[in-house]
Amino acid sequence: MHPDVDDDAVLPTGRLSRFTRLVGLSARTSASLLLSRDGGAAAEAAAEVLGNLRGLAAKLGQMASYVDGMVPEAHRAAYETALKKLRSAAPSSSSDAIRAVIESELGAPIDRLFAEWEAEPFASASIGQVHRARLADGALVAVKVQHPGIERAVESDLDNASVLQNIAELVVPRGANLKAVFEEIRARFREELDYGLEAERQTAFRELHAGNAKIRIPRVVSERSARRVLTTELMTGFSLDEAALRPEEERRAHAHTLWEFVFKGTLLFGLFNADPHPGNYLFQDDGTVVFLDFGCVQPIDPEKQLRARAMHSAAISGDEPAFRERARLLLGTRGGSYEQAALAYVRRCFEPLFGSPYRIDSAYVTEIVLAVRELKREIFAKDKSFVPLGRGMAFMNRLQFGFYSVLARLDVEADYASVERRFLEAAGAFVP
Repeated sequence: MHPDVDDDAVLPTGRLSRFTRLVGLSARTSASLLLSRDGGAAAEAAAEVLGNLRGLAAKLGQMASYVDGMVPEAHRAAYETALKKLRSAAPSSSSDAIRAVIESELGAPIDRLFAEWEAEPFASASIGQVHRARLADGALVAVKVQHPGIERAVESDLDNASVLQNIAELVVPRGANLKAVFEEIRARFREELDYGLEAERQTAFRELHAGNAKIRIPRVVSERSARRVLTTELMTGFSLDEAALRPEEERRAHAHTLWEFVFKGTLLFGLFNADPHPGNYLFQDDGTVVFLDFGCVQPIDPEKQLRARAMHSAAISGDEPAFRERARLLLGTRGGSYEQAALAYVRRCFEPLFGSPYRIDSAYVTEIVLAVRELKREIFAKDKSFVPLGRGMAFMNRLQFGFYSVLARLDVEADYASVERRFLEAAGAFVP
């Protein structure tokens, strides 16, 4: 655990208590960054406050720990080091409290539910923590249990407009139909509290990717799962940090697998797993990746899905005019300076396809994150050409923030266009 984060700390759940802590953290952090002071102290404070708050606050810390461009370069190393633990080792809840949740949700004593139970969690994150266990048939399983009180804590964060605004500004320009964006954020994060829904989605993704042996998704054990408890088969692998140290060919294979999982799900199945942070992947040999955590999934409107396929097909073919026209249709722009700026931004985001083979690195991701901030200037352009993002689009920007930052850690040249062309043509979904 992080030395300044209290394990088994009491989870603050009230709206006012959480708001007060976040305001204090914001003031300390902003002063440190604006005055260019040593970011170490502010980073340690952020880890302590965000870790003990858990919920949406910890998710912000997780993003800041790995998304390139979120923290000024002078302070990036300090923040990444301090906040890194939040990705897989947030403060845990007590063993007695976790046992009470399990027995309440599954309706039986824990020693009847599991032949073996490890009281010490092997991972703890913003919403829940994970324990190893063994079923009566000998199968090893991972049991994810929600932190007691986390539902109230999340609702408190969702009720704090300032928290919502901080989250929204990570993915969309200020003023970009924020009411609709807030509704979308509320819906996605409330869904994360329903492990029954997550179990359904995990099973759906497992079935959709069943034909690719390099994409592995743990099987859900439905008879040991409920709204606040999710039991799956236990899978192992090494972390993203360890994967980044593997030989180049292995890193390339992992990058290809990650790309296929994300874009095959998006373009063919109409489902985007919208929480692409490093703790959700386990890497194995020969390019195999285990995918975890299906709590935050964004369904994609069928019409937008078709238009996205057309955009991707144009990028794979290197057809610039077709790409611009198809991007214009997807974004629903109406000319003017905003359209020019938006199309330039989207074109830059598609460079891994246009320039394939392409190396996604931290400099490229930082450039994209900073470019989104530049789009804010177009909202109040004199020609009033700004068009808000359509429903269901806010979380898609996490592709360029979270997912691209994960690929940047692998730091390898990969042929993303060939990966996409293969599965699109196999499904008859490539658009000439």
